[in-house]
Amino acid sequence: MTEKEITICERFALIRSNTGMKQSDFAKEITLTQGHVSDIENKRKSVSNRVMEIICLKYGVNKNWFKTGKGDMYSPITPDDRYASNVGKLQRTDDEIIINWVNAIAETSPEVLKQVEEFMKKILDIK
Repeated sequence: MTEKEITICERFALIRSNTGMKQSDFAKEITLTQGHVSDIENKRKSVSNRVMEIICLKYGVNKNWFKTGKGDMYSPITPDDRYASNVGKLQRTDDEIIINWVNAIAETSPEVLKQVEEFMKKILDIK
């Protein structure tokens, strides 16, 4: 294993540590076994491009930082990223109240949506 791969392994371990997950839980999240995660963190295996891609997408990690150690660890979150993440969360919810709210918003008129927006800005103190 090269020095570059070793530092990628260290960054992999740092990412997992920052999630607060045990190796077994992190492994499930990124479709690996706990043993494979352990092997990466102990520098016995390298991080595949597929695993790197999954981690970057799932946890917002800056791919350049993951590969090289340069730049910020996390990618800046754009409004589109925030929207996509929230839509994903909503698709996985079984909370009936949230489902009803989303459906009501999606099915209402633009005029009412403007009123809802103004109301939300007031209660959330958004200018």
